[in-house]
Amino acid sequence: MHKVLIANRGEIAVRIIRACHDLGLRTVAVYSQADSEALHVLHADEAICVGEAPAARSYLKIANILSACEVTHADALHPGYGFLSENAGFASICESCGLNFIGPSAETIALLGDKAKAKEIAKSVHCPVIPGSDGVVSDVKKGFNLAKEIGFPLLIKAVAGGGGKGIRIVQDPEEFARQFATARAEAEASFNNPDVYLEKMIINPRHIEIQVLADKHGNIVYLGERDCTLQRRRQKLIEEAPSPILTPALRKKMGEAAVAIAHGAKYHSVGTVEFLLDAKQNFYFMEVNTRIQVEHTVTEELTGIDLVREQIRIARGEALKIKQKDVTAKGHVMQFRINAENPAKNFAPSPGLLEYYIAPGGPHVRVDSSCYSGYRIPPHYDSMIAKLIVKGRDRKEAMAVGKRALKEFHIGGVHSTIPFHLYMLEDPKVVHNDYAITYIDHLLQEGCTFEPVGREE
Repeated sequence: MHKVLIANRGEIAVRIIRACHDLGLRTVAVYSQADSEALHVLHADEAICVGEAPAARSYLKIANILSACEVTHADALHPGYGFLSENAGFASICESCGLNFIGPSAETIALLGDKAKAKEIAKSVHCPVIPGSDGVVSDVKKGFNLAKEIGFPLLIKAVAGGGGKGIRIVQDPEEFARQFATARAEAEASFNNPDVYLEKMIINPRHIEIQVLADKHGNIVYLGERDCTLQRRRQKLIEEAPSPILTPALRKKMGEAAVAIAHGAKYHSVGTVEFLLDAKQNFYFMEVNTRIQVEHTVTEELTGIDLVREQIRIARGEALKIKQKDVTAKGHVMQFRINAENPAKNFAPSPGLLEYYIAPGGPHVRVDSSCYSGYRIPPHYDSMIAKLIVKGRDRKEAMAVGKRALKEFHIGGVHSTIPFHLYMLEDPKVVHNDYAITYIDHLLQEGCTFEPVGREE
């Protein structure tokens, strides 16, 4: 591996470029016409335009991405997250073209991308799974009879879904037929696959994910968990580690379950096994994300392990130097997603010119971003401006560092989620760790505008 093409944009492209340069690898950035002045373009050794602004005409255009590899003589490709990162067909094409795809094998991506098959793997290694259908449900009558057996409320979920998309909640039997048809139509439109399955809805759960690291020689370790419960419409906004709700014994049990699932799937690369945790501390397997996560930074700061660098080393065929006994967690870490959205108006998108952008600094503060003063945030992609990662000796101190850093983060020209995060850090239920995955959605339903006390714009 000598030259890596990063088939992505934004902060994750910058992050990957930095890891490549640390390892002495040359880098190629691809960009759309809307991203010609983006930071990842400036940081890479080479850059090549792959199409027009819409992602379907650039970052999702497989032929254009592969042509960029050929023109620049790149011998490896890192997909980042989103876009083509979990597209098994794309990974397969890369493999057939002799490109080193920095991620799991195409076969593994396809296997774990099928939520029903992933669930079967979890069952095979005796990991608890959420009660539901055994595979795809295509007939509404059979689905209804099965739904009555599972019990309401339940979820109808797209087999090819991800990122909170392709999910419909059914509260009672009268809704089932309508929601079933809607779910299949949404799945077809979003993923070009109408297949759905049924799953029992766990009431007021926490969202816990386990980071795994697996090489091509059968070595797998888990690097602790991340608590991603604070979400809006199943989109994560605040992540932290260690989870303030897990006991050491439960952490070990969930970590070992994640490793068993990775072994069962013959997994290599970085990966995340996601679970729901109910009020009685019972955990249930959800899915495996076969890519680097947005929130990988939390684990990096907690353990001191560079996940992107390890991911590249694994792709080169190197064996893990890390043993499970070597993994240690120190302190408490929180990540805040700073998005170009207006929390006071139901998180309405706010693209546009960054008139000024002043990132915070000081002890225990990390900012991952691709933005700068004068940069124009395009309306075509994810709204993320930056990820703010803070660390303290414990959760209380991490929250204090978070408040300080958020108050130092100055963004002009667009709305951002900074006021939201400041509000949440003062919210009594968040402070006292008394919330579930639907908490932010409930606040929105109550008309909360997330205006922090004492914050002046």
